[in-house]
Amino acid sequence: MAASSLVVLGKLMKPHGIKGAIRVEYYAESPELLEKPLMLRAGRFAPRPVRIREWSLWKDQLILSIEGVNDRTQAEQMRGQELLIDASHLPAAEDDEPYVRDLLGLTVKLEDGEVVGELEDIDFPAGQEMWVIRAPESEGGYEILLPAVPEFVLDIDLDAEVVTIAPPEGLLDLYRGGSAEAPDDGADDAADAELEAQEKAQAKPRPDAPAKSGRKPRKPKAQ
Repeated sequence: MAASSLVVLGKLMKPHGIKGAIRVEYYAESPELLEKPLMLRAGRFAPRPVRIREWSLWKDQLILSIEGVNDRTQAEQMRGQELLIDASHLPAAEDDEPYVRDLLGLTVKLEDGEVVGELEDIDFPAGQEMWVIRAPESEGGYEILLPAVPEFVLDIDLDAEVVTIAPPEGLLDLYRGGSAEAPDDGADDAADAELEAQEKAQAKPRPDAPAKSGRKPRKPKAQ
C-alpha cells in the first residue's frame, strides 16, 4: 500500500480506564470507517495493520479497544500514533465538500486576483480548521495562518486549482511584518478577528470527522 494513498482518520490520545481502551481524536464523519482495514503509524515508522476490537462514544469522544492492547500501560505507549485508512475506502466527496488532499497545493488568491501563496497544510488545533498558506518565495516564503471559516473562504475552484479568500483586515500585513500603508490598529484588528473565528469554531459541536475547508462537515486528511 503506497504511503501517499493513506489518509489520517484520527490520533490516539490518552488511555481510558484500565483495560487498554484509548481515547481518539477522530476526524471522520462516521465510525463506520472503523470496520474497514486500518493501520497505525508511530512518527516516521512505517504504518502497520491494526484491528479494532470495539468502539464506543464517551462524552462525544471516540473510545477504541485495539487487539493486543490490554492494559493502561500498553494504551499509554500508543499515545500520539495516527490511525490511517486507505483512500480507496473513503466515500466519494461531494462537489462542495472536497477532501483536504484535494485542497493542498492550490493557489490562494484575494478577490482582486492578487496571489497570497499556496495552501501548504491544514491543521486542526482545538478542533478549529486552520489553513497554512506559504507565501511566494519572491516575497520571502513566510507562513500565513488563516482560520478556515466561511467568512474568510469565499470560493474553492478545484478545476482552476484556486482558492479565493477574504482575510480579516490587517492579517496579511501582520505576517508580512507590517505595512506602512496599513492602519495603525490593523494588526490588532486581525488578531481580534482570528481570535473571534477560533472562539466561534470551538463553540460549535466538534465534528467526528477530518477535513474539508471550513464550510461543511469535514472529511479525512490525506498524507
